Amino acid sequence: MRIALSTGGGDAPGLNAVIRAAVLCALDRGWDVLGIKRGFAGLLGEDEVIPLTRDSVRGIGHMGGTILRTTNRGSPFNYPIKQPDGSYIYIDRSDELMENARHLGIDAVISIGGDGSLRIAQSLVEKGMKVVCVPKTIDNDVPCTINTFGFDTAVSTAIDAIDKLHTTAESHDRVMVLEVMGRDAGFIALHAGLAATADVILIPEIPYDIEKVCEKIMARDRAGRLFSIVVVAEGAFPIGGTESIIGESLPGQAKRVGGVADGVAKEIQKRTGKETRAMVLGHLQRGGQPTGYDRLLSMRFGGAAVRAVELGKWGHMLALQSPNIVTVPIPEVLKLTKRVDLNNDVVLTGRETGISFGD
Repeated sequence: MRIALSTGGGDAPGLNAVIRAAVLCALDRGWDVLGIKRGFAGLLGEDEVIPLTRDSVRGIGHMGGTILRTTNRGSPFNYPIKQPDGSYIYIDRSDELMENARHLGIDAVISIGGDGSLRIAQSLVEKGMKVVCVPKTIDNDVPCTINTFGFDTAVSTAIDAIDKLHTTAESHDRVMVLEVMGRDAGFIALHAGLAATADVILIPEIPYDIEKVCEKIMARDRAGRLFSIVVVAEGAFPIGGTESIIGESLPGQAKRVGGVADGVAKEIQKRTGKETRAMVLGHLQRGGQPTGYDRLLSMRFGGAAVRAVELGKWGHMLALQSPNIVTVPIPEVLKLTKRVDLNNDVVLTGRETGISFGD
């Protein structure tokens, strides 16, 4: 058996731990293991396909990033090709990818990625490739799995930032608005905001009324609490409005959501008269060493992926459904969406402890 590993989409703490576990578990079975560099670019001649050995993965379990590198551009089914005039056309290179995989003797692929990688994997399965998927996103928005690795680390990074903002906000009687990642899902903002005792949490699942946000801030003022912490998910938007987009996306890249914190901060200062500052946590949430929880979850996913290959679970995604790691058909995952359930106890606890969601 010769398998190949691919990491696609945005990076997440724990990718290297998945790679390490999968490689060691595969080598334990006497299999050969290859690593496809930069998503599937290595199978399209745009990067390398390299052998993965015990030496390759030694000492990487605690490291952030991915030794295989990654990209959120360049689907083999819609690959951007730059033209002489600087414009781009998009072509289907999936047949080329399949042929190169056959030439390398690849029997199966373990694809580690988020929703975009899952869609690519399903299309490759339909063309005859044997693929098993490992869900990866710091946003925690992949359906059918309780958690994805990287989420806990991102939340921990956000909590650390909020803790630090508390002290400076209180010292200056300021309102601090912190923007965190999450795209269309508010899990990072919700979990970090509640754990770090934010005063306002704005998430995409609850369109906000800026007047309600300001009412909460002024109520704190009247109670002698002259500072406030507002945590806002990058995909949050006001009632009747739309999400904020940051400029143009690069060819083959999804829309870039963000920039909402600056607008929220300006509105708060204008309406309350309180000095308000905005901060975007950004890619700090993607970097650094994974937490212990994410390291363990990543290793469990890596080992389970090899077992799924051994069982021929082609076209399936690994999922954490406590206490077990199970497999779910990719089409079942793709037909669902995962967003914050507004009746979830995390939301209810937030409301009952006085947090405003802007509604």
